[in-house]
Order: sequence, then C-alpha cells, then structure tokens
Amino acid sequence: QVRVMESGGGLVQVGGSLRLSCTASGTMFSTGWHRQAPGKQRELVAGISTGGKANYVDAVKDRFTISRSNAKNTVYLQMNSLKSEDTGVYYCLAYDRAGTENWGQGTQVTVSS
Repeated sequence: QVRVMESGGGLVQVGGSLRLSCTASGTMFSTGWHRQAPGKQRELVAGISTGGKANYVDAVKDRFTISRSNAKNTVYLQMNSLKSEDTGVYYCLAYDRAGTENWGQGTQVTVSS
C-alpha cells in the first residue's frame, strides 16, 4: 500500500496558475488527478501511465499539464489559465504494485472572479 499526500492548492484569481504536487510513500504505477466541487461528483482531470503517457479531460486540455518524477515518487499538475469552473478539491490517485487504489486527502483549489 502507498500513502499519498497532495500539496500546492490555494486561492488564485481567474487566469492565474497553480502547481499541485502529489508525493507517495513508495513507487507509483499509473496515477492521476481527480477533482470534486461541493455537491458534485468527483471527476477525472488528468492521468499519466507508468510510461509517461498523459490523458486529459477536454475541459482542461491545453491548460493543464500532468507530469511525473519516478525518482521522487511524485506526480505534478501544472494548472494555467485557471477558470472559476476549476474550483474544487483536487485528489491524487496512485496505484501501487498490487493494483490497489491509493487516494490522497485532497487539496483545495479556489479560483476567484
């Protein structure tokens, strides 16, 4: 089992940028980011495979970039041109070698008008 911790959330104005980090206690296999607005269901934002192949939902494509450092057991989400619709709690999900889902506690991202 891998423990996961997110950081980097905060308050930013529309059009600004944030960089989220997710650090795991051990080796991550496929991993990615999800987000959830209050009263809404959690949704996939971006994922990245062990080989570095990235996928994004259309709503964030060309604005967000997911990357990973296997040496640091860390995955990043660079968020640019932020919109109010991006507000929510962002969760890191990492799969360990057994295929178990390991979720972080979430980090709040608030984009103000």
